[in-house]
Order: sequence, then C-alpha cells, then structure tokens
Amino acid sequence: MKKTTLVIGASVKPERYSNKAIKRLRSNTIEVKAIGLRAGSVSDVTIDTELKSYKDIHTVTLYLNPSRQKQYYDYIINLKPERVIFNPGTENFEFIKLLEKENITTEIACTLVLLGTGQY
Repeated sequence: MKKTTLVIGASVKPERYSNKAIKRLRSNTIEVKAIGLRAGSVSDVTIDTELKSYKDIHTVTLYLNPSRQKQYYDYIINLKPERVIFNPGTENFEFIKLLEKENITTEIACTLVLLGTGQY
C-alpha cells in the first residue's frame, strides 16, 4: 500500500526531527510531501511554503507545537488523510477530537520510532 506522507513543520536543518523523518521516510521508499516556514529541500523532497491541494495523502506527520497547528486544522481535515501522527511535543487533544469526528485515525507517536520498529 502506498503511504504518501505529508510532513508539516519541515526544516532544512539536519538536526531537526522533521528533517530526519523526511530522510528516513525516503530511505524506506515512502513518497513524501513537505510544508515548512522556509522553502528548501531535504534529500529529493521539496519543502513548500504554501498549502497545496495534495492528492492521496495517507499520513500527515506533525512537527508543529499545538498553538501553531490551529491554522492547519481545516487544511489537514480537507486532505482526508488516513491518519495524523502527533510527534512528541505536538500532542493536541482539541485537534485529535476534530480529526476523530472526521473518521481520521490519530496516533501520538514518533514517526522515527514507528519507522525504526517496522510499525509505520
């Protein structure tokens, strides 16, 4: 199954977990789209600064603190992903309730750990 993943909060800085996640996703041959504050690229993935209408997003993985997520609520819901992963520090129970009302699975987990343990 194709699990195209959208990384929100992407960074070109190698020490950032979003950057590490993009690299690990790509090394697992998972298609990646990315949105960040600054344009750039990580591996072969372009970081967009605009909210594009991506098609067939399976997973959204968040690297934004809860207060910064509000502006993305409608955008993410309208993408209709299968699931949204809340990485450590991004837990947001208000948003989780909204996603679950839309039948979108949520996980409070670390994308890197999920990939490393074969649970992605």
